[in-house]
Amino acid sequence: MATSNPVFSNEIFTNYAPDYSVSRSTAMTVQGTVGKAFALLAILSATAIWSWNASSQDQLQPIVFPASLLGGFILAMITTFRPSVAPWTAPLYAAFEGVFLGTLSFFIEHRLGKGYPGIALQAVSMTCGTLFCMLFVYGSGLIRVTDKLRAGIVAATGAVCLVYLVAMVLSFFSIRVPFLYDASPLGIGISLFVVGLAAFNLLLDFDFIEKGARAALPRYMEWYGAFGLMVTLVWLYLEILRLLTKLQDRR
Repeated sequence: MATSNPVFSNEIFTNYAPDYSVSRSTAMTVQGTVGKAFALLAILSATAIWSWNASSQDQLQPIVFPASLLGGFILAMITTFRPSVAPWTAPLYAAFEGVFLGTLSFFIEHRLGKGYPGIALQAVSMTCGTLFCMLFVYGSGLIRVTDKLRAGIVAATGAVCLVYLVAMVLSFFSIRVPFLYDASPLGIGISLFVVGLAAFNLLLDFDFIEKGARAALPRYMEWYGAFGLMVTLVWLYLEILRLLTKLQDRR
């Protein structure tokens, strides 16, 4: 069962044979994963608020922003390749990402160009709204995660990642990919597509968590499942933030 979120690979299920004799106290559950996801969201929110306030008072050292970005990436890699350490690395990842997102959001809202008043709150609201909307869609069965849907989302996500990677490499040579950043109709359309794609990745994340619970994966996989969901939510928030800046630039 592959997903486009690299955290949730089908190797997880091949590494752990289902053991339905495992007691609920030692096996992964959906409820436990949800609780841990909310805990990670609380950590991320707390550090985001702290970094926002520190930035507004010019008390945040310049090194903090790149350090939080690099630290979050390293923790994500460690957790992806060693799921058993998720109970310790997932909270740290959420803390680092909160600092990164809080600092970035403050910079975009108050320091980037003409500024984008209120854009951070709009992005947070839209991210939360999308999360609960997709949770309802998944839980109600309005959209079922079939093999065809999964394959389509995986392929589209892979294509987007490839475009972003090429754009990043080209930026090293001072070559800019205009449709990724410009507020043109094409640029806005692409951002809308990527936001929708990130939202559909949430369906795959929910599906993975549910099947992980059915397979009676070890209890620490609740932290791993919650971590994978955070990865998608961070991506979704960043894409919504990008879309909102483009829309405000069109005014």
